[in-house]
Amino acid sequence: MEIVLNGIQTWQNSMDLMNYNRDCPPEAGDFRAQQCSAHNDVKYQGQLYEWLPVSNDPDNPCSLKCQARGMALVVELAPKVLDGTRCYTESLDMCISGLCQTWVNPKPIVWSQTVLQITEIIVNDTVVAIPYGSRQVRLVLKGPDHLYLETKTLQGTKSENSLSTTGSFFVENSSIDFQKFPDKEILRISGPLSADFTIKIHYAGAADSSVQFIFYQPIIHRWRETDFFPCSASCGGGYQLTSAECFDLRNSRVVADQYCHYYPENIKPKPKLQECNLDPCPARWESTPWTACSSSCGGGIQSRSISCVEEDIQGHISPVEEWKCMYTPKMPVVQPCNIFDCPKWLAQEWSPCTVTCGQGLRYRVVLCIDHRGMHTGGCSTKTKPHIKEECIVPTPCYKPKEKLPVEAKVPWYKQAQELEEGTAVSEEPSFIPEAWSTCSVTCGVGSQMRLVKCQVLLSFSQSVADLPIDECEGPKPVSQRACYSGPCSGEATEHIPEETRLLYGSLQEFDELYDWEYEGFTECSESCGGGVQETVVTCLNKQTREIADETLCVSSRRPPQLLKACSLDPCPPRWEIGNWSTCSLTCGVGLQTRDVFCSHLLSRQTNETVILADELCSRPKPSLVQACNRFDCPPSWYPTEWQECSQTCGGGVQKRDTLCKQRLADGSLLDLPETFCSMPRAVTQQACKNEDCPNEWLLSDWTQCSVSCGEGTQSRYAICRKMLKTGGFVIINSSLCLPLPFPSLIRPCSLGSCARHNRPAHKQSPHIMAVKQVYIQTRKQKKLYFIVGGYAYLLPKTSVILRCPTRRFRKSMITWEKDDRRLVSSAHITIAPYGYMKIHHLRPSDTGTYTCTAGPSREHFIIKLIGSNKKIIAGQPTGIREEEVIRKGGLNDALRAEDKHLNGIFFNGSKAENRGHLANPSRWYDNIVSRLLQLRGWPGENLESWEAQESMERNASSEDNQSREHSLPFTMVTEQKRLDDIIRNLSQQPEELKDIYTEHLVMQLAHEVFKSSLEHQEFVLKASRQKVDSASVEYPFHRHVSGFTSSLRSSSAETFIPTSVDLANGLHRPHQKPAILRKISAAQQLSASEVVTHLGQTVVLASGTLSVLLHCEAVGNPKPTISWAKNGEEVKYNDRLLLQPDDSLQILAPVEADVGFYACNASNALGSDSVSIAVTLAGKPLIKTSRATVINTESPAVTVDIGSMLKTIQKANVSINCQVAGVPEAKVTWFKNKVKLSSTHHLHDGLLLIANVSLSDQGLYSCKATNLHGEVTESSQLLVLEPPRPLPYLEDLTAVLSSAGPSTHSVLTSPSGTKLTVSPGSSALIGCAVDGHPTPNITWLYSGEPLSLQHQLLAAGQILQILNVSDFTDGEFSCLAQNEAGSLTQVTSLALQAEYQWSADKLTACSASCGHRGLQLPQLRCLLDGNEVNTSYCAETPQPPLQPLACNRRDCPSRWMVTSWSPCTQSCGGGIQTRRVTCQRLTAKGSSVPVSNEACALVSKRPVDTQNCNRQPCVEWAASSWGQINSTVNIIKTFTLHETVECRDTTRYCEKVKQLKLCQLTQFKSRCCGTCGKS
Repeated sequence: MEIVLNGIQTWQNSMDLMNYNRDCPPEAGDFRAQQCSAHNDVKYQGQLYEWLPVSNDPDNPCSLKCQARGMALVVELAPKVLDGTRCYTESLDMCISGLCQTWVNPKPIVWSQTVLQITEIIVNDTVVAIPYGSRQVRLVLKGPDHLYLETKTLQGTKSENSLSTTGSFFVENSSIDFQKFPDKEILRISGPLSADFTIKIHYAGAADSSVQFIFYQPIIHRWRETDFFPCSASCGGGYQLTSAECFDLRNSRVVADQYCHYYPENIKPKPKLQECNLDPCPARWESTPWTACSSSCGGGIQSRSISCVEEDIQGHISPVEEWKCMYTPKMPVVQPCNIFDCPKWLAQEWSPCTVTCGQGLRYRVVLCIDHRGMHTGGCSTKTKPHIKEECIVPTPCYKPKEKLPVEAKVPWYKQAQELEEGTAVSEEPSFIPEAWSTCSVTCGVGSQMRLVKCQVLLSFSQSVADLPIDECEGPKPVSQRACYSGPCSGEATEHIPEETRLLYGSLQEFDELYDWEYEGFTECSESCGGGVQETVVTCLNKQTREIADETLCVSSRRPPQLLKACSLDPCPPRWEIGNWSTCSLTCGVGLQTRDVFCSHLLSRQTNETVILADELCSRPKPSLVQACNRFDCPPSWYPTEWQECSQTCGGGVQKRDTLCKQRLADGSLLDLPETFCSMPRAVTQQACKNEDCPNEWLLSDWTQCSVSCGEGTQSRYAICRKMLKTGGFVIINSSLCLPLPFPSLIRPCSLGSCARHNRPAHKQSPHIMAVKQVYIQTRKQKKLYFIVGGYAYLLPKTSVILRCPTRRFRKSMITWEKDDRRLVSSAHITIAPYGYMKIHHLRPSDTGTYTCTAGPSREHFIIKLIGSNKKIIAGQPTGIREEEVIRKGGLNDALRAEDKHLNGIFFNGSKAENRGHLANPSRWYDNIVSRLLQLRGWPGENLESWEAQESMERNASSEDNQSREHSLPFTMVTEQKRLDDIIRNLSQQPEELKDIYTEHLVMQLAHEVFKSSLEHQEFVLKASRQKVDSASVEYPFHRHVSGFTSSLRSSSAETFIPTSVDLANGLHRPHQKPAILRKISAAQQLSASEVVTHLGQTVVLASGTLSVLLHCEAVGNPKPTISWAKNGEEVKYNDRLLLQPDDSLQILAPVEADVGFYACNASNALGSDSVSIAVTLAGKPLIKTSRATVINTESPAVTVDIGSMLKTIQKANVSINCQVAGVPEAKVTWFKNKVKLSSTHHLHDGLLLIANVSLSDQGLYSCKATNLHGEVTESSQLLVLEPPRPLPYLEDLTAVLSSAGPSTHSVLTSPSGTKLTVSPGSSALIGCAVDGHPTPNITWLYSGEPLSLQHQLLAAGQILQILNVSDFTDGEFSCLAQNEAGSLTQVTSLALQAEYQWSADKLTACSASCGHRGLQLPQLRCLLDGNEVNTSYCAETPQPPLQPLACNRRDCPSRWMVTSWSPCTQSCGGGIQTRRVTCQRLTAKGSSVPVSNEACALVSKRPVDTQNCNRQPCVEWAASSWGQINSTVNIIKTFTLHETVECRDTTRYCEKVKQLKLCQLTQFKSRCCGTCGKS
């Protein structure tokens, strides 16, 4: 036995379950009577009553209705009785939560006087269900049975507790106190409960048990008033309303209103109305309708008037001054109309001549055609072209010529005539023929007749008048013609009677039996507003007049298509409905909108439509909004608002959170744990889109002190820069920055006291003997010699030897740098141990600052190149270290821009630069040298031949090195001081003379340079005659050539010293990723058997090659570690493969096995870099391959080497790299599946790009490399992956289901879950419809575990067959589809179908309480196992027949009967109305019997029979007496209007106030007194 109590309210309830065999004590009384008597001490309408119960109410048996003792007053004191109260006195049905529940207990139970009645008895051993949040629970079980607990949390977690021992313990975070005695059990829970508790009993024996309980249940749903909705108008006064929504206090969600109706304490708040946007609307333009067009065709005009109006808060519109509307453009007042062309005559082609020889006639059709190509009227007859003319056939006739032309034959003449005759009657007299009659005979030759009239159109009356025939000009159409109806029976078709021959002239008139004719018009294309009808042209048998196949008629003679207007009446106003917009949401209830307006089509010809007011459309206006996609959304991520940017300018990042939520079908959002959202999170960080930062100064580090002891100075430079919104920096003009916050960029420094004179002096510091000169090369020379300290502008491919003469310093310890980078010997640059360096064949990368360092002394030499156009080739700015460029963000670009700025200063002047010496004269020197190079007559290739120059160089090579830098025969030389004087002189000139002085000074400098050059050449010629022995030269170059060669083999070029400390200035360099230096030059053949090369090149092994040296030079901080790999595998060093101390790889005695791609890998803690070099045999092509398998499931772009297997997702960009080596260079050709790819594919330098990969791109891609020595091919397989995705159907499931039988049910799984209801014991097919590439592997699970009970897998695992669904009672089926691209889980659940049935055991309330018309109908209810459920479950079950039953057929009590009121005796000023009042009684037979008034007076008070009416004051004119006036003027009589004071509304929304029943509110009672006062 189990007892369930539902709906316990907030009041205290207790229950005592006792033995049914014991009768209730007589003093217990009626439970409903006890509830009525509880209201005896509560005043009702100011009085106290003794209340008695009113039972057996058929309408609402569970409401508490009570009657005052001794009176007819019946009042509903509560909407529902306490749970457990009987519905009817003669029934065991009980009221639970205001609803009558059926009693189905197999063991009768009665209740004590102090307890509530039971709610509902169900055979599942439940005692009481206590909902979440309840407090002060106390339950006592008396008897042999035992208690146990079941709990269920809000998340659905269930648990049980047997309550076997006495004690206190926690269940679902709720403290429980349980006491167990031999004869009873007591359970106490203070609460609040954190789960739903169900207290049950275990039946232990035949003895009865009793239960008492009490608890308080909180109200978990309350009404909540919403905010005001948006205002109904944006200006001019509108209104806005509030509403109420039911709010779940547990999870802060809005739920359906029915949940709040469960509690009588919850009173739904009334809507509030308030006015809003009361500011008057701004003035606006308003226009009148357009006038009629001034012309019906050919272009006319329409006009309208435009006025500026204002609308007040009451909706009244008034005109105002036009200046108030000038904030918007004024609408046009004139517009063109009917701009289409007027109708005009259109002549068709001429017919063939009517004769075959001699003179005849020809005809044509002339139509009046409008601008749409329709045949219409309106053309002038004066301009109509003629339709008939003579024609001459050049063939001579053998018959006598006819005097007159022969008339036209069928069909042209007929067509021309009928089209002509079909035109409307005009205002000019014309012949109008009527239709032809039928042929006079049914076979053979007959005749047809018709009537031809002369008619004219009377324009003033629009009627047609008949005129005499002679009034019409021109030939009269024939009124008779021959006709042929086919051969008669027995008559030969070839025979033509003589009379026929005479009538028709010849057989030519019957040469065509079939002809085209018009057969009327089609239906009108429109029902109103002007449509079009087209002529129907058919092919007819001219004899039988029957329709024939169109192929029998000559297509070239088909008459033209004719059109005519129809349905010209204007269309009535109608609703124009636009298309629904796309749903605002894909799920969770969205909205769709559309445009609906009332329109009137004026004319279909002009397609002119007028928009009308909605009231003019008679039909109801279609809806503008509709709900869509009303179903729960899958859980997804909802991002929050972006936070503030991490920086106020110059880029930065913004962050935001993403929350896992689910939008439900009611529009609310439900917060979920993050594990519920399977989709990738939305972006939580993005770059800010803010503005550029203000300009700022960037300061360099202080330089070294200018002295080695004592007081000196330090300097630094400042750069004006701006941080862009992208986060990068740009260098800008210094004038754009604010003044520096400090006065100077120079500061004093002190390095300790210098040695005193009275002490022994220290050893003097080294000194570099620099030469401060500027050199400009004018002719090609193989080799030039210079001393540090100057500037050189040289031609490319010139070799340079740069000396650094020193004193008090060993030459072998001199170090060289380029742009602050330590230089070591390489194939391009030779560092000699004798104080000089050599640059072989200058190239653009050699431009820069070369520094010679001898201890603390440093001197520089700047080299720049002159291009073929005599312009200086731009290189890296001098004096700037690379690490400073990296740290300060693109300083190179900034300095190039600054060069342009300096150009403007140099040639145009700058007051800013006049104030001091230039910090960096290099840019100024560039400008002066550029001017010199552009001068006409500057030395060039016309001085001497290259051979003479080379001979001179050989002769001078043996001279003393000290004189070499003076012996520059084809290099112009000048002192730096001279250029500094020019720059200083120019800076002091006024602006207006600066250009003149510039030209003058540059010309003067050119003369000086020429003169100096000539003196140097004479000195060289004299010196060359002395033939000084080369052995006496201080620095013998040829003596150390072998030393240079060995240096080339083992040194690396142009790299940093691999340490974190810069030896030049002692400063720490920043950390740097490894970078391998790439070389452009080809491999160097030191000898026939030895090859030295750098990375990025190709080495060709010949039969005599004995050694190959592969250089790898890398920079980075910390120092990178170098390793070598061949064809992707690490090189294993042996006695032939050697790793040199400088990390170079040397291959001794190379063989064919050494052929391949060698990769140098440089790595440190910050990253790595790798560069390859190819070693080929005899120049044969070589392809760098990889045998890896690459699987890409995420990245949008992937790159692989040829030879790899690539598996990637769709829409990725795939790059296949085919690195090819060979001498000569090999040609690369790409193939797909052995078919050559066209040039439309993205092919570039051996790289194949396949963009936006799809399944059609799968295949074998081959790279073929070919040159003179052979060819080689490598291939890569591309497989496109597609992750598993759900399909809407499964074909195999349909086939299996058709063979399984009718008792088998089927369902498809889905990612969001599906459900199938089946009968117990039946079988089911569950399909997993998925697709993917490769085909996904499917695994079936039940409740997350592998299947263990009986089942079968069909269709390669895509179908799961459950043989007996009863084996799987509670759980979820899921199919897991997996492939290399990902996985997909789809789920479904099975539910056992219950048996629903109709029940008609209850009756509806009687339709009448007395009299003869009372009827009751059986009340249909849908039951499941005896419990009432929603009627929709029984929808498929047939309903039982219902028969009405008579009820309450008894005499009614006496009551007052009244007639209607009589008309008022006065229309105003107060009148009287009367009616008749009688006392009558309605009998059970339906008759009304009069009774005495005393019988009705006992029941109710007698209604009044007289009342006042029309009490409003009358309004009339009151005339005074005439006044006496002596003069002849008008006599005046005074009238006074007596007005009745009428209350008027002060807002236009009073109808809405009355509709919402808000008239009783104070704020609307006065403002809407007019509307609210109406009955």
